Amino acid sequence: MDFYPVLIERLIEEFAKLPGIGHKTAQRLALHILNCPQEEVREFAQVMVKARDTIKYCSVCGNYTEKDPCAICSNPSRDKSVICVVEQPKDIMFMERVREYNGVYHVLHGNISPMAGRGPGDIKLRELITRMNGEVKEVIAATNPNVEGEATAMYIAKILKPLGVKVTRIAHGIPVGGDLEYADEVTLSKALEGRKEI
Repeated sequence: MDFYPVLIERLIEEFAKLPGIGHKTAQRLALHILNCPQEEVREFAQVMVKARDTIKYCSVCGNYTEKDPCAICSNPSRDKSVICVVEQPKDIMFMERVREYNGVYHVLHGNISPMAGRGPGDIKLRELITRMNGEVKEVIAATNPNVEGEATAMYIAKILKPLGVKVTRIAHGIPVGGDLEYADEVTLSKALEGRKEI
């Protein structure tokens, strides 16, 4: 197709690589970039490069951060006796929107999925176990309500119960097969309130 110059086609292809971006949206984004003032485009590109170079994982919880430990882990007003376990750093952003949770987090960076060849050793479970220092009273399994998330939550309960830690699961106000990312604040709030021990 010779609709656009090669460079525009390349720009469209790069945008289409982003999650949730189809060809038409990629085309709109590429054309938008071409119509933006050059300084805005340059600043946008610089922020992307700087973010990629600067952002790292918190050595305590695994969240995205510029400073280690992250703002949540280093906040003295957070309740360190409760750890909410999530699959990805983005899940923390969705949980924080609720504004009702005051504990800390642990990011697994994945889930257990035998079908995908991911076992317990492929996610940050060892790091979670090392955080069980006697101060932790409850671990909330806030993994996604799908087969992999359920398997991961059950495994967390299995490995932490012998350590005397209460393990709860967020209630299923979130639809099974859904992701935390798509849940609204009220649904997440109800899911946190209705959590139960597993």
